[in-house]
Amino acid sequence: MRLLSRVISCPHCGHHQHVALDTSSGDQEYYDNCRMCCNPIYIRMHLDDNRKMIELHIDADDEQIY
Repeated sequence: MRLLSRVISCPHCGHHQHVALDTSSGDQEYYDNCRMCCNPIYIRMHLDDNRKMIELHIDADDEQIY
């Protein structure tokens, strides 16, 4: 298991917080709650092995689909 720690900003209130990323499981999508405002944060992680990069997308996930 390979854990990395990154600082993100809550898309709701802007509070900075640390998140632990487990890169051993490949691409992931999950929710984490903001420690200040308690709103859900949608986190998508994509591992790009060719460029040895991690793409991290932080979203409020509150957009409506029509």
